[in-house]
Amino acid sequence: MGTLSKKDHRLAQRIYLILGALFIASLVVSNLIFQKFFYWDFFGIYTFEISVGILPYPITFLITDIISEVYGKRKANLVVTSGIFASFFSLLIVFVASAVPATEWSPIGNTLFDTVFGATAIAVFASMMAYLLAQYIDIQIFHFWKRLTKGKHLWLRNNFSTFLSQFVDTFTVLFLLCSFGKIEWSLFGGLLLSGFLFKVLVAALDTPLLYASVYALRKRFGLTWGEELRLENE
Repeated sequence: MGTLSKKDHRLAQRIYLILGALFIASLVVSNLIFQKFFYWDFFGIYTFEISVGILPYPITFLITDIISEVYGKRKANLVVTSGIFASFFSLLIVFVASAVPATEWSPIGNTLFDTVFGATAIAVFASMMAYLLAQYIDIQIFHFWKRLTKGKHLWLRNNFSTFLSQFVDTFTVLFLLCSFGKIEWSLFGGLLLSGFLFKVLVAALDTPLLYASVYALRKRFGLTWGEELRLENE
């Protein structure tokens, strides 16, 4: 493609930063709220039993797929790496907040705070190990299918990459949480099935959103199908 104008270059950078911010926020929040579990009766077909931490997590895979498709593999990996630093930094903040003593009139006392956030360290560790494996697998498979299909069939690489990476993510995080005693092993199979099926369902449902986002960005910046933005000279 031709060189972007200064105006389009700034706009492309702003959009990338917004996508990165949404990615990091979704990742950090999923680690902080994971201890609440809920059930969802899916039209009487299946009852999901999953952590609320799973709700923002599929957003991260949608965003990395959008970035991979429009901005390229390098920019997607950069967002993933930024998410790692953000998660560990949030963990440091939680540690400090837990260490300082609560006042007598504090609405949230030490015990309640530790009950809610006490498992955050384990959650972040488990999530990061799963996250590293899943996100890098997702990006690698996404670009493998992109090369194989010569930039066509976006739905194929979106779903194939996400399905496998989400299974790796769900299995790894549950395995580590069970190993550290945060979840009973008897719940492992049911939570694995519920978590994976939920993520597969969301991945299938977000395909139209992926297409719409990619189409809008390609049209705005004059990209042909399969072409990627270059925000800097490399």
